[in-house]
Amino acid sequence: MATTAQAPVAPPPRTDERVGRKSPLARFLARPEAGAIAGAIVIYVFFFIIAPPFRNASSFSSVLYVTSTYGLMATPVALLMIGGEFDLSAGVAVTSASLTASLFSYEFTTNAWVGILVALALSLLIGFINGWVVVKTGIPSFLVTLGTFFMLQGLNLALTQTITNQVASPDISTLDGFGSAQKVFASSFTVGGVNIRITVIYWIVFVIIATWILLRTRFGNWIFAVGGSPVSARAVGVPVARMKIGLFMAVGFMAWFTGMHTLFQFNTIQSGQGVGNEFVYIIAAVVGGCLLTGGYGSAVGAAIGALIFGMVNQGIIYAGWNPYWFTFFVGALLLGAILLNTYIRRRAEASV
Repeated sequence: MATTAQAPVAPPPRTDERVGRKSPLARFLARPEAGAIAGAIVIYVFFFIIAPPFRNASSFSSVLYVTSTYGLMATPVALLMIGGEFDLSAGVAVTSASLTASLFSYEFTTNAWVGILVALALSLLIGFINGWVVVKTGIPSFLVTLGTFFMLQGLNLALTQTITNQVASPDISTLDGFGSAQKVFASSFTVGGVNIRITVIYWIVFVIIATWILLRTRFGNWIFAVGGSPVSARAVGVPVARMKIGLFMAVGFMAWFTGMHTLFQFNTIQSGQGVGNEFVYIIAAVVGGCLLTGGYGSAVGAAIGALIFGMVNQGIIYAGWNPYWFTFFVGALLLGAILLNTYIRRRAEASV
Protein backbone atom coordinates (compact mmCIF):
# COMPACT_ATOMS: atom_id res chain seq x y z
CA MET A 1 0.00 0.00 0.00
CA ALA A 2 1.51 3.30 -1.03
CA THR A 3 2.12 5.90 1.57
CA THR A 4 1.44 9.57 1.13
CA ALA A 5 4.46 11.84 1.55
CA GLN A 6 4.03 14.40 4.24
CA ALA A 7 5.35 17.93 3.89
CA PRO A 8 7.98 18.89 6.51
CA VAL A 9 6.53 20.67 9.49
CA ALA A 10 7.80 24.26 9.81
CA PRO A 11 9.22 25.25 13.18
CA PRO A 12 6.89 27.31 15.33
CA PRO A 13 7.35 31.07 15.07
CA ARG A 14 9.37 32.83 17.75
CA THR A 15 7.38 34.15 20.68
CA ASP A 16 7.98 37.77 19.75
CA GLU A 17 6.89 37.03 16.17
CA ARG A 18 3.69 35.33 17.37
CA VAL A 19 2.64 38.27 19.52
CA GLY A 20 4.08 40.94 17.27
CA ARG A 21 6.45 42.34 19.86
CA LYS A 22 10.02 43.58 19.65
CA SER A 23 12.89 41.45 20.87
CA PRO A 24 14.34 42.33 24.33
CA LEU A 25 17.44 43.85 22.71
CA ALA A 26 15.35 46.01 20.41
CA ARG A 27 13.22 47.17 23.32
CA PHE A 28 16.34 48.08 25.29
CA LEU A 29 17.90 49.97 22.38
CA ALA A 30 14.65 51.87 21.93
CA ARG A 31 14.85 53.20 25.48
CA PRO A 32 15.91 56.89 25.73
CA GLU A 33 18.79 56.09 28.07
CA ALA A 34 20.36 53.31 25.95
CA GLY A 35 22.98 55.55 24.35
CA ALA A 36 23.85 57.19 27.67
CA ILE A 37 24.41 53.82 29.35
CA ALA A 38 26.81 52.79 26.59
CA GLY A 39 28.65 56.10 26.83
CA ALA A 40 28.90 55.92 30.62
CA ILE A 41 30.43 52.45 30.48
CA VAL A 42 33.03 53.53 27.91
CA ILE A 43 34.02 56.63 29.88
CA TYR A 44 34.22 54.74 33.16
CA VAL A 45 36.50 52.07 31.65
CA PHE A 46 38.63 54.74 29.95
CA PHE A 47 39.38 56.71 33.12
CA PHE A 48 39.66 53.52 35.19
CA ILE A 49 42.56 52.52 32.95
CA ILE A 50 44.42 55.82 32.51
CA ALA A 51 43.77 57.52 35.89
CA PRO A 52 44.74 55.32 38.89
CA PRO A 53 43.09 57.62 41.49
CA PHE A 54 39.80 57.08 39.65
CA ARG A 55 39.78 53.49 40.96
CA ASN A 56 39.63 54.47 44.63
CA ALA A 57 36.27 54.48 46.42
CA SER A 58 37.00 57.85 48.02
CA SER A 59 37.77 59.36 44.62
CA PHE A 60 34.61 57.96 43.11
CA SER A 61 32.60 59.51 45.94
CA SER A 62 33.89 62.85 44.64
CA VAL A 63 32.67 61.84 41.19
CA LEU A 64 29.23 61.15 42.63
CA TYR A 65 29.20 64.49 44.42
CA VAL A 66 30.01 66.45 41.25
CA THR A 67 27.46 64.32 39.41
CA SER A 68 24.77 65.16 41.95
CA THR A 69 25.33 68.91 41.55
CA TYR A 70 24.75 68.50 37.81
CA GLY A 71 22.02 65.90 38.19
CA LEU A 72 19.83 67.90 40.56
CA MET A 73 19.29 70.47 37.82
CA ALA A 74 19.42 68.08 34.87
CA THR A 75 16.35 66.26 36.23
CA PRO A 76 13.80 69.12 35.97
CA VAL A 77 15.49 70.40 32.82
CA ALA A 78 14.86 66.97 31.27
CA LEU A 79 11.18 67.11 32.25
CA LEU A 80 10.94 70.58 30.73
CA MET A 81 12.57 69.38 27.51
CA ILE A 82 10.20 66.41 27.32
CA GLY A 83 7.47 69.03 27.62
CA GLY A 84 8.92 70.77 24.58
CA GLU A 85 10.67 73.76 26.20
CA PHE A 86 14.14 75.00 27.21
CA ASP A 87 15.44 77.10 30.10
CA LEU A 88 18.72 78.87 29.39
CA SER A 89 18.50 80.79 32.66
CA ALA A 90 18.82 77.66 34.84
CA GLY A 91 22.54 78.12 35.54
CA VAL A 92 22.43 81.73 36.73
CA ALA A 93 19.12 81.07 38.53
CA VAL A 94 21.03 78.82 40.92
CA THR A 95 23.38 81.71 41.72
CA SER A 96 20.46 84.14 42.05
CA ALA A 97 18.85 81.90 44.67
CA SER A 98 22.10 81.65 46.63
CA LEU A 99 22.70 85.39 46.53
CA THR A 100 19.12 86.20 47.54
CA ALA A 101 19.23 83.95 50.59
CA SER A 102 22.68 85.17 51.61
CA LEU A 103 22.23 88.92 51.10
CA PHE A 104 18.72 89.07 52.55
CA SER A 105 19.64 87.24 55.74
CA TYR A 106 22.90 89.10 56.20
CA GLU A 107 21.75 92.63 55.40
CA PHE A 108 18.55 92.37 57.44
CA THR A 109 20.23 90.30 60.18
CA THR A 110 17.51 87.66 60.08
CA ASN A 111 17.61 83.94 60.70
CA ALA A 112 19.16 82.12 57.74
CA TRP A 113 15.88 80.30 57.15
CA VAL A 114 14.13 83.58 56.41
CA GLY A 115 16.51 84.24 53.54
CA ILE A 116 16.05 80.67 52.37
CA LEU A 117 12.26 81.10 52.14
CA VAL A 118 12.61 84.46 50.37
CA ALA A 119 14.94 82.81 47.85
CA LEU A 120 12.41 80.01 47.32
CA ALA A 121 9.64 82.50 46.58
CA LEU A 122 11.87 84.38 44.13
CA SER A 123 12.97 81.19 42.34
CA LEU A 124 9.39 80.03 41.89
CA LEU A 125 8.43 83.51 40.67
CA ILE A 126 11.20 83.46 38.05
CA GLY A 127 10.00 80.07 36.83
CA PHE A 128 6.41 81.29 36.72
CA ILE A 129 7.34 84.41 34.74
CA ASN A 130 9.36 82.37 32.23
CA GLY A 131 6.47 79.96 31.71
CA TRP A 132 3.78 82.63 31.64
CA VAL A 133 5.61 84.70 29.01
CA VAL A 134 6.18 81.61 26.85
CA VAL A 135 2.55 80.42 26.89
CA LYS A 136 0.98 83.88 26.62
CA THR A 137 3.14 85.28 23.85
CA GLY A 138 4.11 82.18 21.89
CA ILE A 139 7.72 83.36 21.82
CA PRO A 140 10.11 80.37 21.80
CA SER A 141 11.34 79.52 25.29
CA PHE A 142 14.89 79.63 23.96
CA LEU A 143 14.55 83.39 23.43
CA VAL A 144 12.51 84.12 26.55
CA THR A 145 14.92 82.37 28.90
CA LEU A 146 17.92 83.79 27.07
CA GLY A 147 16.59 87.21 28.02
CA THR A 148 16.06 86.03 31.60
CA PHE A 149 19.62 84.70 31.61
CA PHE A 150 21.09 88.11 30.80
CA MET A 151 18.83 89.94 33.25
CA LEU A 152 19.67 87.60 36.12
CA GLN A 153 23.35 87.69 35.31
CA GLY A 154 23.32 91.49 35.37
CA LEU A 155 21.31 91.63 38.60
CA ASN A 156 23.60 89.12 40.30
CA LEU A 157 26.69 91.18 39.51
CA ALA A 158 25.24 94.68 39.93
CA LEU A 159 23.29 94.16 43.16
CA THR A 160 26.07 92.23 44.85
CA GLN A 161 28.56 94.94 43.95
CA THR A 162 26.19 97.70 45.10
CA ILE A 163 25.28 96.05 48.40
CA THR A 164 28.63 94.58 49.46
CA ASN A 165 31.19 96.56 47.41
CA GLN A 166 32.63 93.24 46.27
CA VAL A 167 31.82 90.44 43.82
CA ALA A 168 30.90 87.82 46.42
CA SER A 169 28.28 87.55 49.14
CA PRO A 170 29.45 87.86 52.77
CA ASP A 171 30.18 84.83 54.94
CA ILE A 172 26.91 83.88 56.65
CA SER A 173 28.25 81.12 58.89
CA THR A 174 27.63 83.21 62.04
CA LEU A 175 23.92 83.78 61.35
CA ASP A 176 21.23 82.10 63.43
CA GLY A 177 19.87 79.03 61.67
CA PHE A 178 23.02 78.46 59.64
CA GLY A 179 23.89 75.20 61.38
CA SER A 180 20.49 73.60 60.88
CA ALA A 181 20.31 74.76 57.26
CA GLN A 182 23.75 73.36 56.58
CA LYS A 183 22.67 69.98 57.93
CA VAL A 184 19.70 69.97 55.57
CA PHE A 185 21.41 71.19 52.41
CA ALA A 186 25.13 70.44 52.74
CA SER A 187 25.76 67.66 55.26
CA SER A 188 27.59 64.39 54.65
CA PHE A 189 27.86 60.94 56.16
CA THR A 190 30.31 58.03 56.07
CA VAL A 191 29.73 54.59 54.60
CA GLY A 192 32.57 52.07 54.88
CA GLY A 193 35.05 54.86 55.53
CA VAL A 194 33.95 56.77 52.43
CA ASN A 195 32.44 60.23 52.79
CA ILE A 196 29.13 60.66 50.94
CA ARG A 197 27.53 64.08 50.43
CA ILE A 198 23.81 64.41 51.13
CA THR A 199 23.27 65.82 47.64
CA VAL A 200 23.90 62.35 46.21
CA ILE A 201 20.89 61.03 48.17
CA TYR A 202 18.74 64.02 47.20
CA TRP A 203 19.68 63.54 43.55
CA ILE A 204 18.69 59.87 43.57
CA VAL A 205 15.41 60.64 45.35
CA PHE A 206 14.47 63.40 42.89
CA VAL A 207 15.27 61.14 39.92
CA ILE A 208 13.02 58.43 41.38
CA ILE A 209 10.21 60.94 41.93
CA ALA A 210 10.57 62.35 38.41
CA THR A 211 10.58 58.85 36.91
CA TRP A 212 7.47 57.90 38.87
CA ILE A 213 5.72 61.05 37.69
CA LEU A 214 6.61 60.37 34.05
CA LEU A 215 5.73 56.69 33.98
CA ARG A 216 3.01 56.22 36.59
CA THR A 217 0.91 59.35 36.75
CA ARG A 218 -1.52 61.31 34.61
CA PHE A 219 0.81 64.31 34.81
CA GLY A 220 3.57 62.27 33.19
CA ASN A 221 1.30 61.43 30.28
CA TRP A 222 0.44 65.10 29.99
CA ILE A 223 4.14 66.07 29.90
CA PHE A 224 4.78 63.70 26.98
CA ALA A 225 1.59 64.85 25.24
CA VAL A 226 2.42 68.54 25.63
CA GLY A 227 5.92 68.01 24.25
CA GLY A 228 4.76 65.80 21.40
CA SER A 229 1.91 67.95 20.10
CA PRO A 230 0.50 70.84 22.17
CA VAL A 231 -2.43 71.27 19.77
CA SER A 232 -3.47 67.62 20.02
CA ALA A 233 -2.93 67.63 23.79
CA ARG A 234 -5.14 70.69 24.19
CA ALA A 235 -7.81 69.06 22.03
CA VAL A 236 -8.11 66.09 24.42
CA GLY A 237 -8.33 68.28 27.51
CA VAL A 238 -4.71 68.55 28.67
CA PRO A 239 -4.10 71.90 30.45
CA VAL A 240 -1.15 72.81 28.24
CA ALA A 241 -0.52 76.29 29.66
CA ARG A 242 -0.59 75.14 33.28
CA MET A 243 1.67 72.18 32.52
CA LYS A 244 4.30 74.33 30.84
CA ILE A 245 4.26 76.94 33.59
CA GLY A 246 4.46 74.17 36.19
CA LEU A 247 7.51 72.67 34.47
CA PHE A 248 9.28 76.03 34.44
CA MET A 249 8.48 76.44 38.13
CA ALA A 250 9.91 72.95 38.77
CA VAL A 251 13.18 74.16 37.25
CA GLY A 252 12.97 77.22 39.49
CA PHE A 253 12.40 75.05 42.57
CA MET A 254 15.43 72.89 41.83
CA ALA A 255 17.52 75.98 41.08
CA TRP A 256 16.64 77.14 44.60
CA PHE A 257 17.49 73.75 46.09
CA THR A 258 20.84 73.54 44.29
CA GLY A 259 21.61 77.14 45.18
CA MET A 260 20.99 76.44 48.87
CA HIS A 261 23.44 73.57 48.76
CA THR A 262 26.08 75.74 47.11
CA LEU A 263 25.60 78.52 49.65
CA PHE A 264 25.69 76.35 52.76
CA GLN A 265 28.52 74.23 51.44
CA PHE A 266 30.85 77.22 50.97
CA ASN A 267 29.20 79.86 53.26
CA THR A 268 29.47 82.42 50.45
CA ILE A 269 28.75 82.67 46.73
CA GLN A 270 30.52 84.37 43.83
CA SER A 271 28.08 86.59 41.95
CA GLY A 272 29.45 85.63 38.53
CA GLN A 273 29.35 81.86 38.85
CA GLY A 274 26.81 79.58 37.22
CA VAL A 275 27.25 81.00 33.72
CA GLY A 276 27.53 78.10 31.28
CA ASN A 277 26.06 75.48 33.60
CA GLU A 278 22.73 75.71 31.79
CA PHE A 279 24.37 74.08 28.79
CA VAL A 280 25.67 71.24 30.95
CA TYR A 281 22.15 70.58 32.27
CA ILE A 282 20.66 70.59 28.77
CA ILE A 283 23.42 68.44 27.30
CA ALA A 284 23.07 65.93 30.15
CA ALA A 285 19.38 65.63 29.26
CA VAL A 286 20.17 65.26 25.55
CA VAL A 287 22.83 62.64 26.28
CA GLY A 288 20.18 60.83 28.30
CA GLY A 289 17.90 60.63 25.28
CA CYS A 290 15.72 63.75 25.46
CA LEU A 291 14.81 65.00 22.02
CA LEU A 292 15.35 68.67 21.25
CA THR A 293 11.88 68.67 19.72
CA GLY A 294 10.19 67.40 22.91
CA GLY A 295 7.87 64.51 23.63
CA TYR A 296 10.59 61.92 24.31
CA GLY A 297 13.13 61.27 27.06
CA SER A 298 13.55 60.11 30.64
CA ALA A 299 14.76 61.32 34.03
CA VAL A 300 16.96 58.23 34.38
CA GLY A 301 18.66 59.11 31.10
CA ALA A 302 19.37 62.64 32.33
CA ALA A 303 20.84 61.14 35.53
CA ILE A 304 23.19 58.97 33.48
CA GLY A 305 24.08 62.00 31.38
CA ALA A 306 24.97 63.87 34.56
CA LEU A 307 27.07 60.89 35.67
CA ILE A 308 29.01 61.10 32.42
CA PHE A 309 29.78 64.75 33.11
CA GLY A 310 30.77 63.96 36.68
CA MET A 311 33.15 61.19 35.59
CA VAL A 312 34.77 63.34 32.92
CA ASN A 313 35.03 66.38 35.22
CA GLN A 314 36.90 64.44 37.90
CA GLY A 315 38.58 61.98 35.54
CA ILE A 316 40.40 64.80 33.77
CA ILE A 317 41.71 66.01 37.14
CA TYR A 318 42.76 62.53 38.27
CA ALA A 319 44.51 61.95 34.94
CA GLY A 320 46.50 65.17 35.39
CA TRP A 321 45.18 66.81 32.24
CA ASN A 322 44.58 70.49 31.67
CA PRO A 323 41.04 71.19 33.01
CA TYR A 324 40.26 73.25 29.91
CA TRP A 325 39.79 69.95 28.11
CA PHE A 326 36.46 69.68 29.91
CA THR A 327 35.05 72.55 27.85
CA PHE A 328 36.08 70.79 24.66
CA PHE A 329 34.41 67.64 25.96
CA VAL A 330 31.12 69.48 26.54
CA GLY A 331 30.87 70.39 22.88
CA ALA A 332 32.10 67.02 21.63
CA LEU A 333 29.68 65.18 23.90
CA LEU A 334 26.71 67.18 22.63
CA LEU A 335 27.52 66.35 19.02
CA GLY A 336 28.37 62.74 19.82
CA ALA A 337 25.22 62.22 21.89
CA ILE A 338 22.96 63.44 19.09
CA LEU A 339 24.69 61.19 16.56
CA LEU A 340 24.72 58.16 18.86
CA ASN A 341 21.09 58.50 19.91
CA THR A 342 20.03 58.89 16.28
CA TYR A 343 22.01 55.80 15.28
CA ILE A 344 20.64 53.66 18.11
CA ARG A 345 17.07 54.75 17.46
CA ARG A 346 17.37 53.89 13.77
CA ARG A 347 18.84 50.48 14.61
CA ALA A 348 15.98 49.82 17.03
CA GLU A 349 13.38 50.81 14.43
CA ALA A 350 15.07 48.62 11.79
CA SER A 351 15.04 45.59 14.11
CA VAL A 352 11.26 45.63 14.59
